[in-house]
Formats: sequence, structure tokens, C-alpha cells
Amino acid sequence: MSEPNDSKRDEIRSYAIGYGLALLLTCAAFAAVRWPVAAASTTLAIVLGLALVQMVVQFRFFLHITLRKSARDDLQLILFSTLIVVLMVSGTLIILANLHHRMM
Repeated sequence: MSEPNDSKRDEIRSYAIGYGLALLLTCAAFAAVRWPVAAASTTLAIVLGLALVQMVVQFRFFLHITLRKSARDDLQLILFSTLIVVLMVSGTLIILANLHHRMM
């Protein structure tokens, strides 16, 4: 009888942990930029690293994508979509850089 309540409680706990981690990572990235303690390139690397960790937190706690066999199809779909978006953005940037070079 209490299984639906336990399941719902676990789900709410998962969302709360994800929210806390996402907020912590966002604040850490903001603090790294607002109060720099290292060179600009190191700060950029820190922010990019925090962004990657943030992406993993979003996948795990909000999209419920894990490395279990049942969720691998969703993960593959997301990774393929990410690849397509990266290819489109990088192709656009290459074209724009080429046009900028020809205009100067």
C-alpha cells in the first residue's frame, strides 16, 4: 500500500537533490567569474568543467537518464542530437568566419 508514496517520495528527493546540485554548480560558476582567483583561461576551463558537470546533473536528476540498459536508448538519442547540433553550429561558424575573412 505504501509503495506509491515511497516512489513519489524518492522522486521528490531526486528532484530536490538535482535542484540543489544545479544551484550549487551555477553559483560556483558565477563565483569563478565574479571573483576570479586564476587567469582568464583557467577560469574559462573551470566554467566549462562546471557546465559539463551541470549537464550530467540535468541528465541524471531531471531527465532520469542513467547508464542502465533501459535508459541507454534515450542517452543515445540525446548524444546523437547533440552531435547534430554541434555539427550545425560549427559549420555555421566556419562559414561565417570564411565570409568575415573575405570581407576584410
